[in-house]
Amino acid sequence: MAKMHIVLRVNNREVETLAEPRMLLIHLLREQLGITGPHIGCDTSHCGACSVDMNGKSVKSCTVFAVQAHGAEIITVEGLAGADGSLHPLQEAFREHHGLQCGFCTPGMIIRAYRLLQENPRPSETEIRQGIAGNLCRCTGYLTIVRAIRAAAERMANAKEAAE
Repeated sequence: MAKMHIVLRVNNREVETLAEPRMLLIHLLREQLGITGPHIGCDTSHCGACSVDMNGKSVKSCTVFAVQAHGAEIITVEGLAGADGSLHPLQEAFREHHGLQCGFCTPGMIIRAYRLLQENPRPSETEIRQGIAGNLCRCTGYLTIVRAIRAAAERMANAKEAAE
């Protein structure tokens, strides 16, 4: 099968590559680009472990062909950290509030929470639970995940208000 030339921006870095038309974005990220934060969890789009932020929307990268991402801006969990390696407030809150156990769902959960907080900087617990409903965790029961997202939301909102 003929490969197609695609250009995309991943974690603030321009990438040019070739991909077969049937290659999924998750495979491009993991196998060709070496970005292993997004996980392959279920292959059916139910778990959300492969979630990335694409052009300002949460997407499950197992449902997007790599060629569909041509020209797109993609953020994975790796792209949230600062250039100096400092953790994003969501990453820090997940660490502080034990928002993970095995860690398998964590990258997708953090990326989904990132988009949720971009759209709603101060969500209620119910809004957080609804916002992450497409991402499954088999370990934590969600209580600590919700706590971590609430803590990050508070930290991010306060930092934004202080900067204004």
